[in-house]
Amino acid sequence: MGPHKTSKGLRFSCTYLYGIESEMVKHADKKIGRHTVSYGGTLLKRVHTLNLRKKTVLLVLAFLLVWYLFSLSGTLFDPPYSTLVSDRNGELLGARIASDGQWRFPPADSVPGKYEICLIQFEDRYFRYHPGVNPLALGRAMIQNVKAGRVVSGGSTITMQTVRLMRRNKRTYFEKFIEVILATRLELSYSKKKILALYASHAPMGGNVVGIDAASWRYFGHSAESLSWGEAAVLAVLPNSPAMMHFGRDREGLLKKRNRLLRQLLDDNIIDQTDYELAVSEPLPDHPHPLPQIAPHLVTQAFLQNPGNHIQSTVDKHLQMRAEEVLDRWNTEFSQNGIFNLAALIVDLETNEVLSYNGNVGFRTNAYGSQVDIIQSPRSTGSILKPFLYCAMLQEGALLPTELLPDVPININGFAPKNFSLGYDGAVHADEALARSLNVPSVVSLRKYGVPKFYDLLKKAGLTTLNRPAGHYGLSLILGGTEGTLWDIANAYARMAHTVTDYNRDGTYYEWENFRLLRDHQPRERNYFVKPDGQSSNLFGNFAMAKNSALRSKQDESPLFNAGAAWLMLQALTNVNRPEELNWDFVPSLRRVAWKTGTSYGFRDAWSVGVTPKYLVAVWTGNASGEGRPGLTGARTSAQVMFDLFNILPATRWFETPYGELAEVAVCRESGQLKGMYCPENSIDTLLVPAKGLQGAVCSYHRRIHLSEDGQYRVYEQCAGDRGIRSVSWFQLPPSWEWYYKQSHPGYRSLPPFSPECTSGNLSDTVMQFIYPYPGAILRITKQLDGSRGKAVFELAHRNPSARVFWHLGTDYLGETSSIHQMELSPDPGEYILTVVDENGISLSIRFEVE
Repeated sequence: MGPHKTSKGLRFSCTYLYGIESEMVKHADKKIGRHTVSYGGTLLKRVHTLNLRKKTVLLVLAFLLVWYLFSLSGTLFDPPYSTLVSDRNGELLGARIASDGQWRFPPADSVPGKYEICLIQFEDRYFRYHPGVNPLALGRAMIQNVKAGRVVSGGSTITMQTVRLMRRNKRTYFEKFIEVILATRLELSYSKKKILALYASHAPMGGNVVGIDAASWRYFGHSAESLSWGEAAVLAVLPNSPAMMHFGRDREGLLKKRNRLLRQLLDDNIIDQTDYELAVSEPLPDHPHPLPQIAPHLVTQAFLQNPGNHIQSTVDKHLQMRAEEVLDRWNTEFSQNGIFNLAALIVDLETNEVLSYNGNVGFRTNAYGSQVDIIQSPRSTGSILKPFLYCAMLQEGALLPTELLPDVPININGFAPKNFSLGYDGAVHADEALARSLNVPSVVSLRKYGVPKFYDLLKKAGLTTLNRPAGHYGLSLILGGTEGTLWDIANAYARMAHTVTDYNRDGTYYEWENFRLLRDHQPRERNYFVKPDGQSSNLFGNFAMAKNSALRSKQDESPLFNAGAAWLMLQALTNVNRPEELNWDFVPSLRRVAWKTGTSYGFRDAWSVGVTPKYLVAVWTGNASGEGRPGLTGARTSAQVMFDLFNILPATRWFETPYGELAEVAVCRESGQLKGMYCPENSIDTLLVPAKGLQGAVCSYHRRIHLSEDGQYRVYEQCAGDRGIRSVSWFQLPPSWEWYYKQSHPGYRSLPPFSPECTSGNLSDTVMQFIYPYPGAILRITKQLDGSRGKAVFELAHRNPSARVFWHLGTDYLGETSSIHQMELSPDPGEYILTVVDENGISLSIRFEVE
């Protein structure tokens, strides 16, 4: 509430009425104090000389003055308001009705010009000149009421009507007297403009509609700022008798009142003849219009978390509507396969503002969980988190972008991840493994990096759903063993993109702040006339409000992501293969997007996130119920929607290379590791890596070997004999890798056998390798459904697939294998040594434990 204009007079009166002249002496200049005390003393002496009657009158007058000054409460209106959400330009997206069942929009601080003219012309022509009360109007009303023998006119000004709306008491002569007093007091505290806004926001408009903002939308289907002269005139006359003049009742009476007002405007030269004719020709609406239902899940979030406010979002209404059309079209197709729900976010990364918020599809139908806001719902992450591990290992130097990773069947304490294709490559370059979203290389990488470290990284990146210890998730954390929300995951991807763009702008890292969903200001502020609710109108729920990225504070500590590593990760994600069997023709060839998909176990959740320097698009597809469906994968569903959404956005440039955070190194083309002493010169490439990548692994797969002159055998100097000897560099993978690798790489050459003269010695490390179990593994053998003890499958890779291998557990002989070297065992709890011997006498042993 604004300050009282007579507050100084109040303090002066109270001081001398109650003799508190000493307070003035304490805080005043000595000279001024002497004069004040003298004057005050004289006044008190005069008061003391008055008789009892005059003293009583003076006290009553003082009491009335104090009552008058404090007669207005700090909160003039305290009804519940509707919840409104508008877009970045102030256009209404949607609203939710107030808790008392009224469409009462949060008050505005001004009224549209046409409505203001119509209202003053109809209700109170002298509004701008009287002090809240028009004595002539009151006198005229009194005479009319006396002559008629009943109340036919109230003579109330707009200010008095505002007071009546504020008090909501029964209409009596005493109440009219109070309205007169309070009207003058209201005029002392507020401007005419504010009083008009108070009245316009709380005037009854028929039925459950209150205020011109709600009435404009309900009766005419647009905002009050767009009112025509005819519409403004209707709303000006409607509060005069809202029950009698309802659109569904006395339409003829309402039409006559409107046209009479328009005629007055014409006669007073406020509107011209053309405006008048157009206005009177406008028909009255037949029925209330539904309010907009754009971004309904965003509106619902606002209603649930910050009700009764007018919230201006960062959403672009027109882009939101186009995005909803895209999602509806795809939903029609996906629903034929029993996939009923879709959610998507579009974010402007330059401003960090959400441009389109699509929590789900089919909100109006209320079917298949369509009212669930998937953007804020935890869902199984699938493979969507793999890029964060790749980036983290790059920036720590634990991995080079093209370094070979194993892609073979593994079993780690009972956890046996498999690739989506159920096939294996033996070995694959790290960037390719990321682009193809291979599971085994990711699990191997996480085992090397450490689950607790990756868990902490994800929490720092903003995943709020990690509410259990790291050990609970284990290695499955990288394959969808946890849940995440589309909001959190999109923010994490945007954080990596910002790391690159921020560094390229000025070589500085900035503190990360979540997506901005709300504007800094509200288009229609809830002012002094709104009941305070203790809540900020700039925030609701878990939607964090961020500042413009250009205004973010610089980061003193090391950033979570390094610009060089993040850029390399984004580069790798541009190579994600788009399935050839799908129709990708609609994707513009010049649009470059770093994107990643994810599919949860059981085909329940399909993810796709795409990033450019300007935009981020994140999509989830599935069923809110959690039901899985065949074909529900990230590539087949969410990725197609994502690229379709990118198509409605302008094309953008690509990320600049952050050279200051990268170093150029020589790497082996085949192994992807740093150049080693045995790497051939014709297989050396130059590569950009993060600074710590300079201490990365040196190529360990190229080794110098000795061959016979004809290249048919391996030999040693002491046993080459007549075969001769020459040294060559040879690319050699571990046996377990090689067996799968050469199936997809026909150019790979296995090592030649040793010359018969050179077969002595232990060659087990180059001939055989256990695929399962790992050395020192702890096995857990579970029971079968029938209660019997299960079995573990031990597997061996041999460079010569046709070789015969003999198996021993401790001193017990188990059997013989050839071609496929697998053995099913069910040992009792304890420690064991498993030994295999091939037909050439080469042996290999491994120690393991059974719990």
